[in-house]
Amino acid sequence: MAEEQSELDERIIIKDQHAKEIDLVNRDPKRINEDVVKVDLEDVIAEPVGTYSFDGVWKTSYTTFTVSKYWCYRLLSAILGIPLAVVWGFLFALISFCHIWAVVPCIKSYLIEIQCVSRIYSLCIHTFCDPLFEALSKICSNIRVALRKET
Repeated sequence: MAEEQSELDERIIIKDQHAKEIDLVNRDPKRINEDVVKVDLEDVIAEPVGTYSFDGVWKTSYTTFTVSKYWCYRLLSAILGIPLAVVWGFLFALISFCHIWAVVPCIKSYLIEIQCVSRIYSLCIHTFCDPLFEALSKICSNIRVALRKET
């Protein structure tokens, strides 16, 4: 009995990282679509003063726009949501794969190789440029600049 309880506790503690709790109420917690998809009838169709349609037509248009937008979105997401989720999952998996197995190793290889080149470059600069600039500094060290104001 105690062994069964400890196994159950282990299964509870070891939770699958892919089985994430999702919030069915707040489906955009990071607010990535805050400004993009909030489109109402007033954002698309507006009647200026003096050219109003009948009140019934305006109310029916508003209702038709809102309901058709709602149901078209639901229908499209029901038909295309899962296939597009597979496509986007594959794409981001491919990007992650390329980044992990190609980009980072190339950058690390480049940094290792450039470190060797930078040592050779530094050696050349110190060998040839340091004596030149030291000589120039000794030549220019006796130069005195005096400013006089002429009246």
